[in-house]
Amino acid sequence: MAEPPGLSAAERRLWRAFPIGAEVTLGTEVPTGPDPDRIVRAEIITQLLLGACETRDGFVPAVRLRGAYVTGRIDVTGGTIEHELRLEHCRLVQAPKFSNCRTRQLRLSDCRMPGFDGGGLLADGYLSLSRSEIEGQVRLPRAHLTGGFRMNGTKVTETDPSRWALFSGGTVIDVGFFAQEAEITGGVRLVGARMGGGVFMQGATLRNPGRLAMDAENMIVDDAAEFSRGFRSEGTMRLRGMRVNGTLSFSRGVLDSCDPDRMALHGSHMQVDELILWPAERIKGTVSLADSRIGVIQDSPEIYPDRVWLHGLVYNSLQDGDVKDRLDWVSRDDKFHLQPYEQLAGWYHATGHDYLARRVQLAKLRARRRGLNPVGKAWNVLLDWTVGYGYRPWLAFAWFGILVAIGTVVFSIDHPRGIKQPAEQPTFHAFVYTLDLLIPIDTFGQQQTFDPTGWSRWVAYTLIAIGWVLATALIAGVTRVLRPN
Repeated sequence: MAEPPGLSAAERRLWRAFPIGAEVTLGTEVPTGPDPDRIVRAEIITQLLLGACETRDGFVPAVRLRGAYVTGRIDVTGGTIEHELRLEHCRLVQAPKFSNCRTRQLRLSDCRMPGFDGGGLLADGYLSLSRSEIEGQVRLPRAHLTGGFRMNGTKVTETDPSRWALFSGGTVIDVGFFAQEAEITGGVRLVGARMGGGVFMQGATLRNPGRLAMDAENMIVDDAAEFSRGFRSEGTMRLRGMRVNGTLSFSRGVLDSCDPDRMALHGSHMQVDELILWPAERIKGTVSLADSRIGVIQDSPEIYPDRVWLHGLVYNSLQDGDVKDRLDWVSRDDKFHLQPYEQLAGWYHATGHDYLARRVQLAKLRARRRGLNPVGKAWNVLLDWTVGYGYRPWLAFAWFGILVAIGTVVFSIDHPRGIKQPAEQPTFHAFVYTLDLLIPIDTFGQQQTFDPTGWSRWVAYTLIAIGWVLATALIAGVTRVLRPN
C-alpha cells in the first residue's frame, strides 16, 4: 500500500521506518502535552500493525516509536498482528485495545496511558508494561502470553472501587510474571491463572485497604511465587486454593489488611511445596492456613497475629521453635479444634521429641476443657491434677506417696482398735494399714481387722475415697492415652 495522504512529518517518518524495523525517536521523555511535532495518530499505528504498509525483504518490519503523543485509540480487536510493537516514553490518550487478537511481542514501556485491554489476547512473545504509568484498568482475562508478562516498576491506579487495577481470569502466562517494584492501587485479580515460569513481585506494593489487595484463588504456579524483599500488601491477600510447585515466599515482606477484622493472608486449601512466612514485621490481620497441605513451613511464631486459623493444616516439616511458642501458635483460633494440636504433636513425635509431643497432647486436652460444661470441666480438672490426663502418670504415684505418708503418721499416733479376738488378730502396721485403705481392693487384710476411732476415722474414710478417685483417674487417663480419639 502506498503512503496514505495527509501524514504529518512524525507519521511519515514512522511509515517509512516500519518496513526495516527502524526506531523513530520523537523525544526522550514522555510528552506532557500535544506537541505538534510529536503527535502520531493511533490509526496510523493500527494500519501498520495490520499490514497496510509493504515490507522489504531482508528486514524485520516493526513499529518502534519513542517519545510520541498518540491520539485516538490503538484498536486491533480480533486482528492478527505479524509485527512487533514497541512504544517507549509515549503518551497514549486512550487505552489501547488488543482484545481477542493474535500478536507478536508487545512492549509499551515507560509510557503513560489510561488503561490497557488485552482480554483474550494471544501473544507469541512477551507483553511488557514495565515502568509505565497507567491511570485505569489493565485487563487480561483469558489471555495467553507465551513469552511472559512484565510489569517491573509499573504504576497502575484504578480509583473506581468496583473495578480491579489488574483484572484477569483464566490467564496463562509462560516464562513468568514479573512485577518487581511495581505499585498497584485498586487490587490485582489473578483467579485461575496459570503461571508457568513463576510469579516475581519483590519490592512491589499492592494497595486496596479494607478490600482484596490480591485475589489469586486457584492460581497454579510452577517454580517460585515471590512476594518478598520489600513486597507490601495493604489489603487482603487471598490465595485460597493456590497451588505452588515450588516456594511461596513472604520473606522480608509486609502483610497488612488495614482492618483488624479482615484477613491479611487467606491461604486456606493451598498446596505448596515450601512456605517461607517470615515477613519484615508482624502480620496485621487474620491469617488462615486452614485445610492446606504444605511440605515445609519456614516461619517464626512471633510474626503471627492474634488470630490464626490452622484447622486442617497438614505439613511435613516445621521450622524449629520453642514448644511454648508453637502451643501459643495453635491456640490462636477463635474456636477450639483438635487437629492443629494432633498435627503438631505428630510432627514432634516424628522428629524424635516424644516428650514435647506429650506436652502438646496435654495442652490440647486443657484447651478442650474450656468449652465443657461444669461437670465435665470438674472431671477434666481432676484428671489433670491427678494423672495429667494419663500423660503424667507419675503424678498419681506422687499423690499416693504423699497420702501414704500422711496416713502412716496419723495411724501411728492414733491406733485403730482391733475387731477380732487377740489370738486371731495380726500385728498392726500403720504403713500397711494405710496402703490397704488407699488400694480399692483388700490386699493385706489390715482394713478388715482394724477399725479406726475418733478423729482418725474421718482420715480413713478420706483415704478410701481418694484411693478410688486416684484409681479411677489413672485408668481413665491411661485409656485416654491409648485411645485419644
